[in-house]
Amino acid sequence: MRAVESVFAIGWAVFWVYWLLAAFSMKKGRTTGFRGMGRRAVFVVLAGVLLRAGRVHNLGPSSNLPLAGVGLVLWILGLAFAVWARVHIGRNWGTPMSQKHDPELVTSGPYRWVRHPIYSGILLAGVGTAVALSWTWMVVVVLVGVYFIHSATVEERNLTTTFPQAYPHYQRATKMLIPFVW
Repeated sequence: MRAVESVFAIGWAVFWVYWLLAAFSMKKGRTTGFRGMGRRAVFVVLAGVLLRAGRVHNLGPSSNLPLAGVGLVLWILGLAFAVWARVHIGRNWGTPMSQKHDPELVTSGPYRWVRHPIYSGILLAGVGTAVALSWTWMVVVVLVGVYFIHSATVEERNLTTTFPQAYPHYQRATKMLIPFVW
């Protein structure tokens, strides 16, 4: 199972390096709501502290290869969906809760199924990681999910203000995070 763990570790590292490099191409703007990388890191640090302090029972790495396979598929689908959404939104992408100068409302590609496909994809990839490696990773997924829901709520208020005619219609036509469900 070390090979499976290595695939996830390397895959997540490559994903985040890509994500950071892609950030250099975004439009100028400003961040609203939960500001700064320091505050975002609180969720990651809190999850790490909980896991390290033993507050969450560590079930250890999974030794179930079929379950690892299912997790790997979920992880790949999630990261692919997030990357597709990131590429599709192009320069309009920004850090959570940021507002761009000269924004455009993107409603095509993965945005025709959910309003926040990047969040959806990263969460699905996180669930895949938990399924494949250890259910304790769900602590991280839940904390990130709380942050993403907060971010999406702030972003939706901003988008409703920025696009008062188009965004409410788009909200009614698409789900927030899970296609056809929510």
